[in-house]
Amino acid sequence: MLLLIAEIVAGWTMLAFAADQLLVGSGRLAGRLGLRPAVVGVLVIACAAGTPEVIVAATSGLRGHGELATAALVGSNLVNVTLVLGVGGLMAGLAVRSWLLQREALLSVAAVTVFAILLLHGLGLGASIPLAAALAGALALLHHLARSAPADEVGIQATRYLRTDAPQRPGREVMRTLLGLAGVLSGAQLLVLGASGFSARTGASADLAGFTLVAFGLALPDLLFTLRAQRYDGGDLVIATLLGANLITSLAGGAIAALSTPQAPTLAPTLIIAMVAVSGTTWLLLAAGTPLGRPQSAILVMAYALLLLLSI
Repeated sequence: MLLLIAEIVAGWTMLAFAADQLLVGSGRLAGRLGLRPAVVGVLVIACAAGTPEVIVAATSGLRGHGELATAALVGSNLVNVTLVLGVGGLMAGLAVRSWLLQREALLSVAAVTVFAILLLHGLGLGASIPLAAALAGALALLHHLARSAPADEVGIQATRYLRTDAPQRPGREVMRTLLGLAGVLSGAQLLVLGASGFSARTGASADLAGFTLVAFGLALPDLLFTLRAQRYDGGDLVIATLLGANLITSLAGGAIAALSTPQAPTLAPTLIIAMVAVSGTTWLLLAAGTPLGRPQSAILVMAYALLLLLSI
């Protein structure tokens, strides 16, 4: 049992720090390649933030733990817009100043909804096709929107966070990105091995292990990013990254999980529906321009605690 716990903790640690390096390295390289800051802010960083979920889904599927994969994807989506967003709001209020972010929020909710509908009806090869098509369409639309808003606040904050306006060493950033990716791959392996072993050893369901242990580990990189970005007054970038990560998680992670999960998941439908409800509520708050202050942030954190209780 101690070995399993050690694997889980090691997986959490590696994911937290390796994913952060992957995000920074890929963002800086994208800037060196001439991508506009707004594109980096809403597309490149979001894809990097969603990479751990995609890799965990692939790792779980290859090891025959499809239920763990789908539960982890649902849990990750929920924890991003409850615990992580709530912690960010508790540090300093979050308010949307970006025009681009409101469009991204709507795309993120649509992606989560599509994933939830297919998940409720049972995943399989047939589900992977619409998810992959939706992913391609969403990324293309985000790229178009970002290119049409070169001076958007998200791009400004991404430049400040990544320091892409300062001279960078391309070789160093390539190495940072590759090492970050290698760390994410290793961390995902350890976390899946530890969580699946813990489930088998204790008799807990794979769904529960995925929704709690794995999803929490996947949230750690986003939490670390949020804490750092808030120090740079990066509220718009935080929200863009969390919503973008959920889009990638739902569509890319869902498509990969669909290839290895031919049966309907046993995860409680209440949690799947809650994933859509929480995402939709977040979008409504952003669309209304309501600042996310400390009272609302505390409610989000409590909502995560309630969802954990429902999953047990």
